[in-house]
Amino acid sequence: MAEYKNRIAVDIYNQQYTLVGEDDPEHMRYVAGLVDAKIREIGVRSSGLDTTRKAVLTAVNVMDDYVKLKEKHDALVKEMEQRDN
Repeated sequence: MAEYKNRIAVDIYNQQYTLVGEDDPEHMRYVAGLVDAKIREIGVRSSGLDTTRKAVLTAVNVMDDYVKLKEKHDALVKEMEQRDN
């Protein structure tokens, strides 16, 4: 089984979580902070929703951002490859 060297406590939407991983602790805190900010943003716009629904909407928003960035990245890689040919 893999040994993870970093174990840190973070707060996301007023809940404490323990993150375990090989990434730098500062990076892990940064990512947790981004998740916290995103769920709070969703919370302001959708205050009537429970925490679970806010978390799911946050996940959907983050994946949407990821997919759009990946599509842009793939298009740029393809463009660079075409220029090299």
